[in-house]
Amino acid sequence: MFISSLERDSQRCEAIFATNDYVFKRLFGRKGNEDITIDLLNSILSDKIVEISLDENPILEKDIKDDKIGILDIKATINKDVSTDIEMQVVEKSDIEKRLLFYWSKLYIKGIESGEDYSVLNKTICILIVAYELDNLEELKNYHTEWKIIETKYRKTVLTPVFEIHIINLRKLEILKKEEISIISPKDKKLLEWCKFIKNSNKKYEGENEMIKKAQKELDKMKQDTREQMLAELRLKYILDQNATEKYGFNRGFKEGISRGIEQGIEQGSKNKSHQIAKKMLKNGVKINEIKEYTGLSEKEIESLNEND
Repeated sequence: MFISSLERDSQRCEAIFATNDYVFKRLFGRKGNEDITIDLLNSILSDKIVEISLDENPILEKDIKDDKIGILDIKATINKDVSTDIEMQVVEKSDIEKRLLFYWSKLYIKGIESGEDYSVLNKTICILIVAYELDNLEELKNYHTEWKIIETKYRKTVLTPVFEIHIINLRKLEILKKEEISIISPKDKKLLEWCKFIKNSNKKYEGENEMIKKAQKELDKMKQDTREQMLAELRLKYILDQNATEKYGFNRGFKEGISRGIEQGIEQGSKNKSHQIAKKMLKNGVKINEIKEYTGLSEKEIESLNEND
């Protein structure tokens, strides 16, 4: 189960892995890493990507502990006129398909001003990478599915080429059989290699893809950066908290039926993780005011941690 693997990583105080959406954005959405992102996109999309412009949206510390729409997704323009949104979704939300359509629609209409002709609207692609099963797609065995608007009876005519959505389910990698892998195309093998790296980025990459090797080096650099480590741990804390609340129905209309004991357990687990992060920050000489901002702990709580050590 995905949440349990996240918990194991948190126990090791190691949060720099590619399925942490903060880390994912720093890896594929950062200026200077365009060649890495192009290689990933060329393994997913049918059109050849030769140029990419990343939307350099700064990641704020407060965003690490929040889930506002579009905070940690990657926006890019490919081949000068195709709008693209890439998201690593790690919180198990039941309404993710609707949310994905909302992302797509916002990005699609972004480039048009009031009174302009609809012909100025560009092709828009959304790519969603998840590590849990989507309720409506559970029966599909393919880990990569591509969605367009087609005529339902003959299923050949596409209404418009401007709409395109890709869903990549890392969890479905587990059911791939060796004989299935042996007959897939070189392009699909490349995507499979990327997906295995993203899912298991804490392991050493043994393949030949130079861009994946570069991606692993970028992750290694982040692991040597104390600030990056702390921010990744804060995001991991948020992910674990949100998956806990989703699991127990807090966001599905059952708040009244869940016992206060479960709620207190979640709160205590969250505080324990904040204490771990605060202790690490203290050891690295981070000022108390900054620790308060990152963890939400009071000055008194932080000082008591320092005294206990």
